[in-house]
Amino acid sequence: MTQQGRYQLCNSEIVLHRNKQLKINNLDLAQRVKKLRHRKGISQEVLAEESGLSLRTIQRIENRDTVPRGDTLKRLAIALETSPDEIIDWKIHEDKNYLILMSLSSLGFLMFPILGIIIPLAMWIAKKDKIKNVNELGKSILNFQISWTLFLFLSYILLAIIFFTLIVSSSNSAMSIIIWQSWIPVTLIFYLYNIIAIIRNTTKINHNQFTKYGPSIKILK
Repeated sequence: MTQQGRYQLCNSEIVLHRNKQLKINNLDLAQRVKKLRHRKGISQEVLAEESGLSLRTIQRIENRDTVPRGDTLKRLAIALETSPDEIIDWKIHEDKNYLILMSLSSLGFLMFPILGIIIPLAMWIAKKDKIKNVNELGKSILNFQISWTLFLFLSYILLAIIFFTLIVSSSNSAMSIIIWQSWIPVTLIFYLYNIIAIIRNTTKINHNQFTKYGPSIKILK
C-alpha cells in the first residue's frame, strides 16, 4: 500500500471513530433530555411550548437526529430547570460501590437521627440521574429513614405524654417509673431495626439483588 493509501485509510478510521463517538454522545444527550422531561412530568408539546422551540425540534433531539447547541441548548436547560453543561456532560453508568456507600451512609442516624436522612439525601441529589438505580434506591432509603425518624420521635412524644400524665395525676407512681424505664428499650429496638435494615439491604446491593426498605411512608414517589 502506498503512503497516500495508508494516509487515506487512517483518515477514514478517524472519521469512523468520530462518527461513532458522536452517535454515542447523541444517544446520551437524547436520553438525558427525555429523562429530565419525564422527571418534570411534561410532554414533548409542553416542553416545546415552555422552551420556545418547535415540537419538531424536540422530537429530533430525543430521536438523536440533531444535537442542541447555543440558544437551543439554553432554552432547553431553562425549560427543564437544569444547566446546559449538565445536559451535555451527562452519561448514565453503573457504580455498585456508590450504591453501597449511599446505603451505608444512612448509618449516620447513629450520631443523630436527622443525619440518616441528610447524608443519603445529598448523595441521591448529586447522582440521581447519573448512576443507574441511584434514583430508585435513594427514594427507598429516604422514605424509610424519614418514616423511621418520625416513628421514633412520635414514640418519644407518646411516652412523654403518658409519663407526665401519670406524674401530674399522681395516680400510679410505680407505673410512671415503668414508663420512664421503657424509654431506653424502645430506643434500642428502633435503632436495632434500622441497623438490620441497612445491613440487609446493603448486602443485597452487593449481590445485585432487589432491595426493600420498609415499612415506610411513600413521601418520595
